[in-house]
Amino acid sequence: MIDRHLARINARHPLSNEEAAAVRALFGASQGVGAHQTFIEAGARLDHSILILDGIAARYKDLRDGQRQITALHVPGDFADLHSFTLKRLDHSLMALTRCRIAPVPHGRIADLIERFPRLGRIYWFSTNLDASMHREWVLSMGARNALARIAHLFCELQVRLDIVGLGDARGYALDLSQTDLAECHGLTPVHVNRSLRRLREMGVLTFRSGRVEITDPAALRAIAEFDPDYLYLNPDPL
Repeated sequence: MIDRHLARINARHPLSNEEAAAVRALFGASQGVGAHQTFIEAGARLDHSILILDGIAARYKDLRDGQRQITALHVPGDFADLHSFTLKRLDHSLMALTRCRIAPVPHGRIADLIERFPRLGRIYWFSTNLDASMHREWVLSMGARNALARIAHLFCELQVRLDIVGLGDARGYALDLSQTDLAECHGLTPVHVNRSLRRLREMGVLTFRSGRVEITDPAALRAIAEFDPDYLYLNPDPL
């Protein structure tokens, strides 16, 4: 399953055989996490970062009244908290939205890797910057896009990200999330999400049911979302 992480890197910065072997050596034993189980609490002291091997995970923050805001989704191949390498604690929590398999990587191993392979250090720095770029696009959705466009944009983004790691294509992908999960991603109610999904289906653009996204008109979906993948930096300058 480390191959998905390597695919994510290689899609933007092709690795040498030596670099790929060094990345593989980072990871030891993996562990399973149940759906909707928090595996890192906000404020906890951290000496490792978490790679998502399988499943969908989320960063989130809660208010005292019980409202939850998901601030990022992580798919297989993503480091969910590489920024903890420098921060050492998080201002948010990490939760498995579906059943996940994760691999903790001690920060000491990351530090050693960066020292031995400076280019990999720049690649992982790029990765945290890419996370920030995606976060800015989510802020734009929250502040400026209507409910239909927010949902459409999320489906467009996930299509690209899952395609990179071999878990989707232009016509669809598996996504075992609830309408409540989708609502918490973009500050909507489940009712708004339900209406938006029904509207996309009626328009002949997309169907989401039984944990599967079927994209029947990719161009129309991107037009509704005003989706421009430039923020995903699929063709960055070489590092």
